[in-house]
Amino acid sequence: MGIRSDKRNNSTILWTCAIVFVVFSFLWLYHFQADVLAAVQHVLSGGKTSYQPLLGAVLITVLLQCLQVLAYSVFHLTNRGHAFTYFPSMLVLALISAVNTDLAQSYSWGFLWILIALILIGWIGICIVVKYIQNVEPDKDTSVFLSRPMWINMLVLFLMMMGVAAVGNTNAVFHYRMRAETSLLQRDYEGALDAGWESLESDVHLQMIRMYAMAKRGELGERLFHYPIVGSSDVMLPTSGEARFVRYPVDSLYHTFGAKPAHPMSPTTYLQLISNRDKIFNDSGLSSSAGLANDYLLCGLLIDRRLDDFVNMIQQYYSVNDSLDTSHLPKHYCEALTLYCHSRRHPILLYQNAVMEEDYRNLQELEHKYPDAVERKGKVEDMYGDTYWYYYTYQ
Repeated sequence: MGIRSDKRNNSTILWTCAIVFVVFSFLWLYHFQADVLAAVQHVLSGGKTSYQPLLGAVLITVLLQCLQVLAYSVFHLTNRGHAFTYFPSMLVLALISAVNTDLAQSYSWGFLWILIALILIGWIGICIVVKYIQNVEPDKDTSVFLSRPMWINMLVLFLMMMGVAAVGNTNAVFHYRMRAETSLLQRDYEGALDAGWESLESDVHLQMIRMYAMAKRGELGERLFHYPIVGSSDVMLPTSGEARFVRYPVDSLYHTFGAKPAHPMSPTTYLQLISNRDKIFNDSGLSSSAGLANDYLLCGLLIDRRLDDFVNMIQQYYSVNDSLDTSHLPKHYCEALTLYCHSRRHPILLYQNAVMEEDYRNLQELEHKYPDAVERKGKVEDMYGDTYWYYYTYQ
C-alpha cells in the first residue's frame, strides 16, 4: 500500500507541475508575447514569413514540454524535486522572450552561449544533489495537495516563472507598439489606438502609429491630445527615419498620401510638398489628398506650440472668420483657437464658440483655486488632461 500511495502521490505532483507549466507557457506566448514574436519573425525572415500566434503558442509549448520529458528521463526527479526538470524549458522560454527593444540591433552570441552553458552545468549539479536527497530522505506526507513536496514544486515553478518574466522583454511601450502595428495590419485602426491608451508612457514610434491610425479614421484633430505627446513634429511620419514601423509596410502609409519621398526629409517638408502638389491638382479640377496632409501640418504646429503659425495656416484650409461659430472644426482646433484669442492682445482672428468659451472659463477658475503648481497641474489633468489646453501649458 505504501509503494502504491507513493506512486499515486508522485503521479499527482507530475501532472500538477505539467498543467501549471503548460498553462503558463501558453498564456505567456499567446497573450503577452504574441505581437513581439511576430515582429521578431518578421525581422529574421526579412518579411517573407508571418507568425501565427495560436499555432506558435501551441507548438512552442508542446516542444518545451517534450524538452521537460527528456530532462525527466535523464534525472528521474520525482516528489519534491520534480519541478527542476522544467528548468531547461523555462530557460528556452526566457531566451525566446528576451527580445531587444531595438530589433535591428545585432547581438554577440559568443558570451551568451558560454553563460548558458555555465547555467546548465549549475542546473545539472543541483539535479544530482536533489536526486540524492530524494533517494535517502523519502517524504512521508499522505495528503499530496497539502504536502510539503507539492508546495516545494510550486515554489520552484513560481520562481522560474519570475525568472522568465525578468529575462523576457516586458517593456510596456514596446508591447503597445507591436500590438498597435498588428492592428494596423488588420486595418483595425481603433484597435491600434486602444493599445496602451490608459498609459502615460509612449515613444516617438508609438506616437507616429497613433497619429496615422487617427488620420485613417479622420480623427487627427479630435483625439491627438488624448494621448501623451513625445518629441516634436519631426516624428509625425517615418520620412526622416527618426520614427519607424517594424512590421507595417511603410509604402502603405505613403500610398495613403499619394507620394513617396525620394530621399529622407522632415515630415513637415514632405507634407508641404504634398499640400502644394494637391493645390495644383485642385486648380486643375483633379482629386487630391490635401485634407490629410493639411491636418498633419496643422497638428504639427500644435505639437510645436506654434499658435500664431497655426492660426495663419488654418484659415487656408478651413472656413474661419470673425463672426462664424465654427463648431464644425475638430475639437483640438477649437481649443487652440480659443487659447489663441485669450492669450494674444491683438489677435488677427476673433474666434467665438460658446461651448469652448465656457470650458475655458471653467479651466481658468480651476487654476485659480490651486496656487500650488504641483497640485494645480494634477487637478487640471484630472479634468482637462485630454485637451490641447493641458498639453500647451503643462505637458
